[in-house]
Amino acid sequence: MLLTEIAETSRAVAATSGRLAKRELLADCLRRASPGEVAIAVAYLSGELPQRQIGVGWAALRDRPSPAAEPALSVAEIDAALTQIGQVSGKGSVATRKALLSDLFARTTAEEHGFLLRLLSGELRQGALDGVMAEAIAAAAKVPAAEVRRAVMFRGSLGAVAASALTSGSEGLRGFGLEVGRPVKPMLAASAPSVEAAMEKVTPAAVEWKLDGIRVQAHVLDGEVRLFTRTLDDITARSPEAVAALGALPVRSAVFDGELIALRDDGRPHPFQVTSARVASQGSGVPAVPLSVFLFDVLHLDGTDLIDRPGSERNGALTGAVPEPLRMPRLVTESAEDATAFFQDALAHGHEGVLVKSLDTPYTAGRRGAGWIKVKPRHTLDLVVLAVEWGHGRRQGKLSNLHLGARDPESGGFVMLGKTFKGLTDEMLDWQTERLLALEDRRDDWTVHVRPELVVEIAFDGVQRSSRYPGGLALRFARVLRHRPDKSAAEADTIESVRATAAF
Repeated sequence: MLLTEIAETSRAVAATSGRLAKRELLADCLRRASPGEVAIAVAYLSGELPQRQIGVGWAALRDRPSPAAEPALSVAEIDAALTQIGQVSGKGSVATRKALLSDLFARTTAEEHGFLLRLLSGELRQGALDGVMAEAIAAAAKVPAAEVRRAVMFRGSLGAVAASALTSGSEGLRGFGLEVGRPVKPMLAASAPSVEAAMEKVTPAAVEWKLDGIRVQAHVLDGEVRLFTRTLDDITARSPEAVAALGALPVRSAVFDGELIALRDDGRPHPFQVTSARVASQGSGVPAVPLSVFLFDVLHLDGTDLIDRPGSERNGALTGAVPEPLRMPRLVTESAEDATAFFQDALAHGHEGVLVKSLDTPYTAGRRGAGWIKVKPRHTLDLVVLAVEWGHGRRQGKLSNLHLGARDPESGGFVMLGKTFKGLTDEMLDWQTERLLALEDRRDDWTVHVRPELVVEIAFDGVQRSSRYPGGLALRFARVLRHRPDKSAAEADTIESVRATAAF
């Protein structure tokens, strides 16, 4: 398959608004790919690289040669070239990568040139998000979409699942299952404005403290422990305390879901930045700030997969395998009054709020299930920075006023909801200036437009109608709580979540 076929499909998908039409265009392209090309095609059409990172920034993409007249490059050749670029290291690596990129671009046509540029810069906005791509894989392979989604839940890779589906159909997909040592994406929670509202949807319920820490998935096999973040990165070496605690559990094999958090001597949490910095640290020796681990779910235990079992059964298994000091505080109740008191207790201990969980639902990895509902004492959204304005006065020389957008699953883009610079400390300003300049796409007199990658947690007092923005909504009194580099733009809140919060 030539790269031009991928580029043409991408252009057609971007020009199409209907989900069904997008799915058929993608499915037709996948049918034309050879078995060895399917995973690459899926990644490219999803706006991703199989290599994830190849060390190429926007600066390396600015000076490009003129395009070729005729298409000649296959997707396999492109993939091999990008792998080679990603492997360059050492002295002179920047110049070497730039030369290899120039050679690659010189062999692409004008359409391929534009596609490759958008792919490498993270600007491939065509609406082919994971959900649409999963449906396209199902259509191309003539298998139920539910089977594809389940396989992706276990494997974490659309490309690997697509290759299996298109070569072996449903039988191949049945080969994907939960494996100890291979992380799955975490289950996500919906939001509710109050405990009472959450209990109206889920009762009886398990109500758990919600900590302001780092989500962690722990895999235990014969005493060996591996820890993964919500983005599936391995952080085992960065939390020896958690590894020691979990390695001592009386289990042969297990997969736990939980939270890492830095606590003060009095048991109250340090600010999130302290936990985040500790997890990000690559230092050796005894850490200055210890981490505590709290587990709240179990997906596998001693040879038995529990991911499809109801919450009550998983809770029972967790209680039997994990001592109370390592478990998240939990209350099982039908009483909204008792749940509210538990919520207030969590706040009194310095934590974010609670999660209200159904006792009946299975664990839906990588999806925002209706069986989990988070409740915080304030409205918050995880939004994506689309652009940022230079500051004035005390903030002169710093990127300050953030343009914020919610994710739009239908278009694959983002819907702007407003701007804010409130809540930013000097340290946050310094950090975001450096980070956002690295994401720069273009700029005008006052504004730097950036690739939509940085997620920020925003508190606000409400949502109001506004003709100023395309989505017709704007946030009232928005302020920045924190940057969320641990989250990807795909995990940001959707415009539908914002509309649900508005409740006009």
